[in-house]
Amino acid sequence: MAVKIRLKRMGAKKKPFYRLVVADSRSPRDGRFIEELGYYNPVADPAEVRIDDEKAIKWLKTGAQPTDTVRDLFKKYGVIEKFEQSKKA
Repeated sequence: MAVKIRLKRMGAKKKPFYRLVVADSRSPRDGRFIEELGYYNPVADPAEVRIDDEKAIKWLKTGAQPTDTVRDLFKKYGVIEKFEQSKKA
């Protein structure tokens, strides 16, 4: 089973709100997921983001692949850096 860390779209039309979730790559974008890692609100000024670092690092160690957008969010908020440090320790 290929596992991805990706965004699940929520919110109303023209007012997107996303949840960061771990899901099987075969499940639909807004469908079933395994675990929720946080949220991302791009409409807020500045963009509102909450990521559970410990859960994200656990899934990255397990082999879950983040999508491009999620990888950018992880880099911006330091999750990738913490993951790299945990691999060295």
